[in-house]
Amino acid sequence: MSMIVTGAAGFIGSQLVDRLLAQGHSVVGIDNLSRGTRENLALALPHPGFRFVEGDVSDAAAAVAAIGPVPGADIVWHLAANSDIAAGVADSRIDIRDTFMTCHGALEIAKATGARRLAFASTSAVYGDVPEPLVETHGPMLPISNYGAMKLAGEALISAGAESHLAQAWIFRFPNVVGGRATHGVINDLFLKLRRDPTELEVLGDGKQKKPYLHASELIEAMLFIVANGGEAPRQIYNIGPEDDGFDVAGIAAGVIAASKTGARIRYTGGDRGWVGDVPRFSFSVEKLARLGWRPTLSSAAAIARAIGEIAVERGFA
Repeated sequence: MSMIVTGAAGFIGSQLVDRLLAQGHSVVGIDNLSRGTRENLALALPHPGFRFVEGDVSDAAAAVAAIGPVPGADIVWHLAANSDIAAGVADSRIDIRDTFMTCHGALEIAKATGARRLAFASTSAVYGDVPEPLVETHGPMLPISNYGAMKLAGEALISAGAESHLAQAWIFRFPNVVGGRATHGVINDLFLKLRRDPTELEVLGDGKQKKPYLHASELIEAMLFIVANGGEAPRQIYNIGPEDDGFDVAGIAAGVIAASKTGARIRYTGGDRGWVGDVPRFSFSVEKLARLGWRPTLSSAAAIARAIGEIAVERGFA
């Protein structure tokens, strides 16, 4: 099959590209390289089944023109989005452009290329700050960040697309995803802070924030499993995550310091959350995915440990 991946040079997008190519698909990837890098595509770029387009998916007309014809286009995997939640709170235009308008762009790419299926990387942030376990049928949805709001708006736009030119749309609500090639996230941020100052590690909040974490490799396995086994329903929504209640930020900071071998002291900024729009604690129900037949092999703690090891190597600490 021919696949199109938006955000193809990013953290998750580049690893999805590698997996699709390994499965024998041809892939067209588009990325504006604002966060993603060509280095992330080191395995894909020389592959005869891969074509890379540097372009901005939020500009639908330009993206469609840059991609051009894609013979046999089947699925658009839409992963392009703003990944800096705090920046989107400070300037709402960021998420309108990079999180919502990229959904419009992905739908236009699907329409122009004849791709009849679209898979969307949504987020737990669409639910808002909810004390009970998050299930796919929860409502009303009251996100507390512009990022979550624009992801939710993107879900609605894609749902409408499933009534017109899409035969199927999958909405995947991610937890916190970790692993190598990270362009953002707590582990990456902590290592970057230690690179600047190996004596002190600033940790946002009080360290008690606790969230579920999934390794990127398992996230990709789950998405591919759902697409292959989820049936023919035109709209499908799945939480993807671990089966535990998460891991705390203090434990992540301790693991990063140990891997860095810096012995840095921790300085917490205080408060129960790291930034405006941060959901400090949530519990993710993945029962629907388990009923379909897929379960993760890594706990949140194991995913964090694996990711710390991978990012330590990439950032030159190991």
